[in-house]
Amino acid sequence: MQLRPDDLLLVVDIQLDFCPGGALAVTDGDSIIPPINQLATRFQHVVLTQDWHPADHLSFASQHPGHQPYDTIETSYGPQTLWPDHCVQGSPGAQFHPALDIPNPSLILRKGIHREVDSYSAFYENDHQTPTGLADWVRDRGIQRIFVAGLALDFCVRYTAADGAGCGFKVLVIEDACRPVNLPGSLDATHKQFRSLGLKPVSTAEVLSTN
Repeated sequence: MQLRPDDLLLVVDIQLDFCPGGALAVTDGDSIIPPINQLATRFQHVVLTQDWHPADHLSFASQHPGHQPYDTIETSYGPQTLWPDHCVQGSPGAQFHPALDIPNPSLILRKGIHREVDSYSAFYENDHQTPTGLADWVRDRGIQRIFVAGLALDFCVRYTAADGAGCGFKVLVIEDACRPVNLPGSLDATHKQFRSLGLKPVSTAEVLSTN
């Protein structure tokens, strides 16, 4: 696959709380870091996202007496999965994994910063109306094609990819450089949505093959 100077690598939430030993650990979440590091050396534009929640965030099960992590509640913007407390602003778990070696990212985008609404996507908060500003940033730089990798495939990567496509960008998910949370039905729903949007997965080897 021939990469272009106006391609973007969008690296989603490679943070300690999402890696083994973290508060919301994704199985083998740290195993994707070496290929992501390798991929990043081939792109002129690399954006990192960082989950960055206030301590009393709406999505935390601890804020809803009688509920447990992975329960679903109804909010003003629709269903919301409840999570263990994770990626609290300024906490060790919110920091990027130390093995992530991308010294000069073009942008670090913090999301989930507002107490009353979660933000899986790098483009919109979970109300699907409030933009993060990333789409304008991408357009301002003439970027047309976005490659997405990171954590977790069936939540933040999924919503980021879908919203990126909805914003008119060509989106490619580097699926072997992602790992899922894999709640019941979440991975099947992800692949179904990707198919409906025409988002075909690519591999790290494909992206690096001709560069």
